[in-house]
Parts: sequence; C-alpha cells; structure tokens
Amino acid sequence: MQRWVQHGTAALRRGLASMRGGLGAGVVASTRSVHALTEIQPDYLSPSMFFKMLHDREIDFFTGVPDSLLRDFTSYVADFAPESNHLITANEGSAIGVAAGYHLATRRTPLVYLQNSGFGNTLSPLVALADERVGAFPMLVLVGWRGEPGRRDEPQHQIQGKVMPAMLSALNIGNEVLPDYVAGAEAVLNTAEHYMRTRNAPFVLMVKKNTFETYKLQTHVKPPKFDGKEVTLIRENVIDTILSNIEPNAVVVSTTGFTSREVFELRARNGQGHSRDFLTVGSMGHASAIAAGIATAQPNRPVYCIDGDGAFLMHMGNAATVGMRGLSNLKHVLINNGAHESVGGQGTGGFNVDFLQVARSVGYKSTARAVTEEETLGGVANLRNAAGPAMLEVVVRVGARRDLGRPTATPAQNKEDLMAFLKSE
Repeated sequence: MQRWVQHGTAALRRGLASMRGGLGAGVVASTRSVHALTEIQPDYLSPSMFFKMLHDREIDFFTGVPDSLLRDFTSYVADFAPESNHLITANEGSAIGVAAGYHLATRRTPLVYLQNSGFGNTLSPLVALADERVGAFPMLVLVGWRGEPGRRDEPQHQIQGKVMPAMLSALNIGNEVLPDYVAGAEAVLNTAEHYMRTRNAPFVLMVKKNTFETYKLQTHVKPPKFDGKEVTLIRENVIDTILSNIEPNAVVVSTTGFTSREVFELRARNGQGHSRDFLTVGSMGHASAIAAGIATAQPNRPVYCIDGDGAFLMHMGNAATVGMRGLSNLKHVLINNGAHESVGGQGTGGFNVDFLQVARSVGYKSTARAVTEEETLGGVANLRNAAGPAMLEVVVRVGARRDLGRPTATPAQNKEDLMAFLKSE
C-alpha cells in the first residue's frame, strides 16, 4: 500500500500567491485545485507483528525453504520460533509433507514458506495429499512472488511470476496477496483462516517484493572445525582455483545462486570466455543431473559439476543416478557453507551431513574433502586424474562480494554457446 503524506500546504499557497503577477489568469485559476505537495511513503509489514498475528491464530509451526523476498520474516522466525517449531526442509515438497504430518499429530494449522520458483516441487503433495478432495490438510503457504508482473527480474523468475496466479487458479487453491500494512494483513489472514477452517485445504499468501520491514538474521551459521582445522576459505576463491586448474576441454555445470554468478565473473576477469559453462540460474538442485546428461552423451569429455550443499540436498537422489551410471568422466565439486546464503543465510544442515559417505554409498569411486587452500589445489589436481564419478567437498565460510554482478548473457545465449563448444570438439 502507498500512503500519501500531505505537507507544506501553507508554503505552497504563499508561493502561488507570489507568482500571480507573472502568470496568466488561466494558469492561476488552474492552480486553485492544488491543495498540497505530496510524496509517496511506502509501508512495510513488521516481521514481529506478522509473527504475532499468526500466533494469535494459533499458527506457530513453520517449515519450508528460505527465499529472498521472505528473508526478513523467515529470519525472524529462525531467531524467535522455538527450535521444535521450525524446520527448514531440503525442498519445498518435503515442507508440504512435514506440514501434513504436523497437522495429523496436532490438528493445528502449520505455515509453509517458499519461493515461487520452488512451487513446482510442491505440486505432487499439494494435489495428491493436501487437496480438500484428497487428504484435506489445512496449511498456510507463504510464497515469495519473484517475477511479479511489472517488476524487473531474471528471465526464469519472470516466467514463473507471470503464471503463478493462473497456476493457483487451475489447482483450485485459495489465494490472496499479502498486504504490506497491518490492517490489510489482518483482513487477509482472517480470510485465509476462514477458508482453511471451513474447507480443510491449503491457502496461499503471495508476497511481493519489499512487503516486509528489514530484519537481519541474528543466529548465523558458523562452520565447525573440520579435521581440526578452522574454516577460512571463501567460495569465489575456491571456484577460481577450480576453473584455473581443470582441463581446457572440460565443461562446467554450476549451481544456482552466487555460484553461477561468480563463475561468470571469474571467467570474464580471467579472459577465459563463457562457452564451456552451463549456468544453472534456475531449477535449484538439478545441476548434477544436467552434468550427468552431458557426461553420458560425451563420455570422453571431462564434466565438472560445481554444486552447493543446499542444492545437493534438495535433489540428493541425483547422486544415486550418477553413481549407478558409473560416469567415469563426471567430477562433482560440492562447496559446503552450511547456509542458503543468497536468500538470507539460514542453515541448510550441510555441516551435519557426511556428503562423502553419501557419495560413496551410491557408487562414487573416490571422495575427498578440502578445508585449506593447499588441500583445495591438491584436491582439484587429484579430481582431474581420478576415475569418476568422484566428489571433492570443499568447506567454506559464508561470504560474497557486495559488487557481485549477474550474468550479462541470457540463459538462451549461454545454452547456444555451450552447444557450439560441445559440437566443435
């Protein structure tokens, strides 16, 4: 909501009066309808107030995947909700399942949060489990509306944002846009509460950019010591080491978020070009599957997947596909910072998972971990020479440059350039 603030009325009138001598009568007459200067003062919904509104309606269990548009609210939840009442899931569909289980055990209404780019992961459990015509599970679903029509955003978000209302309508899911002021939010929550209570069904609140007042996460993820060593590495430096030490004919598939942005800028800075890389700017968690497809089709070409802990966990089954296929040319670098860094910094649980054991259990032939610069350099050299599928986990701290840009090439251009490179050799 935009509120109009009036001020300076007297000063305006004095100014108009002093100008009358130099203006035509018609102009003076036209100014008589002007009452005040105006300016737009945006409203922001306080995360603490929204949290209280939910509690007043006995909605006090939260689960989901962090999102940049929801970061202020979900950061508040991470700081103030009891640990037993807040569960960050590996993917959005799992959050719907967790919410359903919570309702089964308590008869209470949970809240699920996610970005609309991950809404596809929720379709099966929303339709085949939670729908009022199937399991009939009430849950409030808070969705960050990236790509909202009329706002500039990345291509993949523009598509998802445009179709979001139509998708909800086709699925017969009740929905409203969450207002950015208290009275409006109260009214919409009343509507949602009535809908969920009378229909035993999910209700979606779509959240536009800048709806919530700024709130900074206080409970930051801190990496533990690995093998007795402090974690000091930064992801961008690790990526630079990888790109500078792999084979000239190797293909790189990088995951979503800061990782692909850093790959793009490092290639430009080092004069290496972009034709050997596929930047997975959307579809979080699928970089390893894309890499597997390339490695299968071109078995003599080294293929490197630069992955993240959150993305790997989101679709961890891809690792089983890679392992079962026995792709000797696929090298998997998993950069683990334990956080969903690009959307607020909430934890992924990555520091509690033995990724190397997971990889070995599904058929990866060799695994290693790096915590220092020397170990990273040695690990990349060993990875290059190893028979795949092979995994190198590199443990890093949270951190990205403030001036980190975004790829200047479109996803379609990125695709065509890589396909030309793959065809040329």
